[in-house]
Amino acid sequence: MAGPNESIQPSSRGTRTARRRLGWRYEVMLALLPTLTVLLVVGIVERFSNQRLLFASLASSAFLIYLDPQHGTNSTRTLLIAQLGAAGAGFAAHTFLGTGYAAAATAMLVVIALMIACDAVHPPAVATSLSFAFRAGPESNLLLFSLAVGLVAILILLERSSLWLLAKVPLP
Repeated sequence: MAGPNESIQPSSRGTRTARRRLGWRYEVMLALLPTLTVLLVVGIVERFSNQRLLFASLASSAFLIYLDPQHGTNSTRTLLIAQLGAAGAGFAAHTFLGTGYAAAATAMLVVIALMIACDAVHPPAVATSLSFAFRAGPESNLLLFSLAVGLVAILILLERSSLWLLAKVPLP
């Protein structure tokens, strides 16, 4: 069972030092995965929807994962709970309150409470709740967003695998 405040702790294994900086080539390799993931998500969104801004918070998620993939804020569990909860809260607020500040405020408060209650703090999710609450147009994009979050969850696994591989490869 996870300890209290796991999502804001540097790691579940107690204290650790900051991520070791790698040479620029290795840093570029690590940054390439989030960049390609975000571009893939944008390409998928472009194919099925005109609401690109609904997915902007996933770019922030991808950068956080690149910055420190082992941080509790960037775990797969935290990402899924926070981002999908935010999309649902924003969608529900828009459905019941319409487009406006009341829906946005409600969605934001609900997702913050959800993240605290579930110990799944992932700051970009607040932007997701606002994006769905302020939604423009008739498309809901909830399913498409869920698939995009799944791609970012896969990114977490790829980043952690890359770090593991880089730890095994001797650096010049």
